[in-house]
Amino acid sequence: MELRNLKTFLAVSEHLNLSKAAEQLGYTQPTVTIQIKALEEELGHTLISRSGNKTFLTPAGELLKKHGEKVFAQLQEMKQDLNQLDKVYGNLVIASPEFYCSHYLYLILKDYFKQYPQVNIRLVSCNSIEAVRMVHENKADIGIVGAEYQLSDIESIVIDREDLLFVASTELLQRIGVADVLEESPILFDKNLEALSKKLFEEMNYSPPSIIECSSEETIKRSVLNQIGVCIIGSAMVEREVADGTLTILHRFAKGLNTSIVYKKSRKQEQTIQTFSELVKEKWGSIKRSTEE
Repeated sequence: MELRNLKTFLAVSEHLNLSKAAEQLGYTQPTVTIQIKALEEELGHTLISRSGNKTFLTPAGELLKKHGEKVFAQLQEMKQDLNQLDKVYGNLVIASPEFYCSHYLYLILKDYFKQYPQVNIRLVSCNSIEAVRMVHENKADIGIVGAEYQLSDIESIVIDREDLLFVASTELLQRIGVADVLEESPILFDKNLEALSKKLFEEMNYSPPSIIECSSEETIKRSVLNQIGVCIIGSAMVEREVADGTLTILHRFAKGLNTSIVYKKSRKQEQTIQTFSELVKEKWGSIKRSTEE
């Protein structure tokens, strides 16, 4: 059955007037008549009848109208669904440490929402280890984390690198001296660096009197500023304090700290993950430069 003929029949069934149907479709009346006749021959049933100047649908015509309208409704729904393939929509859960959320991601999300307003976004603030765990367990779609992870099921894309620093409160150093600070003060570092801590201590030739592991870089920084201890921390987190002299760098490690995008390899082709990853890669460097100016 040709859809063109069915469409013509539905126009006739709506107007019950061949001339009006022809006008609506942009056909001549003879063309409409030919198409209706072809449909009747194909189906083996008379679809319309005339009585004087009036046109009526036969029982077969009523039945065809009912099913024909369903056919075109389904076709319209199919077109709409196909059009959605060109649009990005759905839900996107992003997990990341608070520093990245408050310094980078809120700006990236603003641009992302402008481009993809049909995506529902949830931003979860957590440490990098928790973010990777959430991605691994499909509780988050994507993570922006302060490390490079080598996991079999996780795609990890490095987008930035910062120096890893050993710092202390300048005031504390001036008050009791470097030697006493190193001998007496606990060292604070992000739990993400636990696997690296032994190598970092060896590089400094340093054995801390005690260790405090934290899940928040903000907590680490505030603790050091309040002279609770010394710390290992990424340079971006303490850039302002080093610049204004409230914190002093005691050592700059050879190994830097990577910032990475992480997501499940099996979900790499998902549009929300693809589009957000591309925007992060595009915007991260410019946002970082603007904060340094």
